[in-house]
Formats: sequence, C-alpha cells, structure tokens
Amino acid sequence: MYIPEHFRETDPAEIAAIMEGAPLAVVVYQGPDGLAAHHLPLMAGPDGRLMGHIALANDMHRELADGAEVLVILRGVDGYISPNSYPSKRDHHRHVPTWNYQAVHITANVAFVHDTPSKHRAVALLTRLHERQVNPDAPWKMADAPPDYVADMLGKIVALTLTPTRVLAKSKLSQNRDAPDAQGAVDDLAQRDQGALAAKMQAKLQARPSGG
Repeated sequence: MYIPEHFRETDPAEIAAIMEGAPLAVVVYQGPDGLAAHHLPLMAGPDGRLMGHIALANDMHRELADGAEVLVILRGVDGYISPNSYPSKRDHHRHVPTWNYQAVHITANVAFVHDTPSKHRAVALLTRLHERQVNPDAPWKMADAPPDYVADMLGKIVALTLTPTRVLAKSKLSQNRDAPDAQGAVDDLAQRDQGALAAKMQAKLQARPSGG
C-alpha cells in the first residue's frame, strides 16, 4: 500500500479502532489458479492474532499449507472530497477532487484448525463480540440453538488463525490541507451524512500542533 508519510497511521489505538470498525476483511493469497480473495469476518485476539472461520467447502484450507503467507485488507471509513468544500478554492481554484479513507493491510501467516473445541471457540467469540453490539440486552448465544444443530454447523466449517508479520495502516484524512480547508471538508461531509468520516477527520485536525 502506498503511504506518504503524512498519511501513515502509527497510533496503535487508532489502528485497532480501524480494525474493530471494519471486521469484514478481504484475505488475498496466491492460489493454484492465480490470485484468490475471500471476504471473512475476523477479530483480533488478546495475543494479537486474528481469528475467524471459513466453510469446509471453501478450498482455501486445501490450497494453502499452514504457515502460508496471506494479505489481510481491512477498509475503514471513506468518502469523496470535492474541491468545492475548500474555502481557498474561491481564491485560486488550485484544487482537484480526492478520496479520503482509512485502511489497514496485514501480512500474516495462516493456520487452519479442525478440532471441534477450537471451532466452537472461534464462532463463540466472534458471535459474542457482534451480538453485544447489535443486541446488548438479549444477545444470541450458541447455547440458544439445539446442540445437535450446532454440532452439525461446526462440522461444516474450518477455524483459522492469522499471525501478523507486518502491519501497514493509512489514514488519509486531509492532513495535507491547511486547517481552514480541512475544516471545510469536515463540514461538507457532515452535511452529506458522512459523520463517521467527518469525525475521524475532525479528530486529526484537532490533534494538529498549534498553527498546523
């Protein structure tokens, strides 16, 4: 991923926030028939590894040996930035459109796990994470389903872990614009109901050194 220094994201907390806000990852690898990509919900464990699962019918676990290298792409907030949002456009018109976004690319070694307790744990942890977000008062639990049904479903998946070897993160949030123009872009996005991106840009703007 091309990352100019002023867009390089190095804050571990912000990198974690991007990843938590974009759990549906794209996992890319070189397969026997060329490049392959799979969209998988992942979560980070306390040891820094990513965990998830795939369908048993998915050839990924047959195409890759344990330890094979993959690229994990997680894309955060993004949005179009119009030159019309910059106050300085009125002065010199020397602006072009751009696209602001956050993304994390993780190079990792994959390992597949076939035993039932590990698969149960992978599904339970991922389910608990997201159920707490969407159903905080009455989250669905694996125990809500009949045991024989759960056992059948677990038999149709393969758990996986991804051990990161390199992490690259990018926050392209108008850091290269002067403060009035950056604020103009924030305000324009807020009016276009892109509050999440506007909030990220506002935080970067407020974190600038005095006079930045």
